[in-house]
Amino acid sequence: MSYVIILVIVIIFVYAILSMTKKKDVNGNGQKRGGNKYGKWIGGGLGWAFGGPIGAILGFAMGSVLDGVRIEKTFYHGTARGDFAMSLLVLSAAVMKADGKVVKSELEYVRNYFLAQFGIEETNRLILILKEVLNQEINLQDVSIQVGQFMDYPSRLQLLHYLFGIAIADRQFDQAEENVIQQISGYMGVDPSDFASIKAMFVRNINSAYDILELNPDATDEEVKKAYRRLAIQYHPDKVAHLGDDIKKAATEKFQTLNAAYEEIKKQRGMV
Repeated sequence: MSYVIILVIVIIFVYAILSMTKKKDVNGNGQKRGGNKYGKWIGGGLGWAFGGPIGAILGFAMGSVLDGVRIEKTFYHGTARGDFAMSLLVLSAAVMKADGKVVKSELEYVRNYFLAQFGIEETNRLILILKEVLNQEINLQDVSIQVGQFMDYPSRLQLLHYLFGIAIADRQFDQAEENVIQQISGYMGVDPSDFASIKAMFVRNINSAYDILELNPDATDEEVKKAYRRLAIQYHPDKVAHLGDDIKKAATEKFQTLNAAYEEIKKQRGMV
C-alpha cells in the first residue's frame, strides 16, 4: 500500500505546482503571461520517478515541447511498441550526435519509422521531442542498461539494427558512431558476436557473409549449417511481431540478409 500513498502524494504535489504556476501566468489584468516555463522541470521530475533515466530525458524534453500547453497532453501509454519507440528516440539521438553533426538524412530515417508506427500527427510531436533530446546530455550507460533490463533480447537486436541504419543514413559510417553503438550494445547486454553479426549487415567486407553467421571462414560445413539454424531462430520476424508490423517488416529484411549470407557461403563451398 505504501506505493499507492506515495503516488497520491506525488499527484497532489504536481497538481498544486500546476495550479500555482497557472495563477502566476495571469497578470493583474487577467491576461495570460508568457508560456509556462515550469513544464520541463515537472516533466523531467516525473519522468525520473516513473521511467528511470529514459523517462527523465523524455520528461524534460516533453516538458520543453509542451510549455504553455496542458502538461497532461501526451501520446505514450506504455505499450511494447511505445517502449521500443521511446528507447529508439533517446538512443538514436546519442548516435546522431556521436560524430558531432546531425544531418537531414538521419532525421528522415527516424521520421519514416515513426510515420509507419504512429501517423503524421504523433510523428511531428515525436520529432520535436527528438530535437529537444538532441540538446541534452545523455548518460549512455544508464539509458542503455535500462533498455537491457526491460526489453527482450530480440527487440534489443532489432533496436541495434535501427541504430546502424541511422548511422549509415548519410552513407558515411563514422568510427565515433560505431563506438557509440558498440557501447550501447554492451550496456544493453547484447553478446559481442551478435553485435558483430548485425554490424556486418551494414558494413561489408570480404568476410561479411561469415561475420553475419558469426563464423570464421575456416568453419566446417556442419558448423555453417548449425550457425544458420541458430540465427534463423534468433532473427525470425515473429520474435518482434509484438512491436508492430513495421518492425516485423524490418526484421524480415534482416532475416533475408541472413539467408543471403548463408546462400553465398553455400555457393562458395558447393554445399547442398
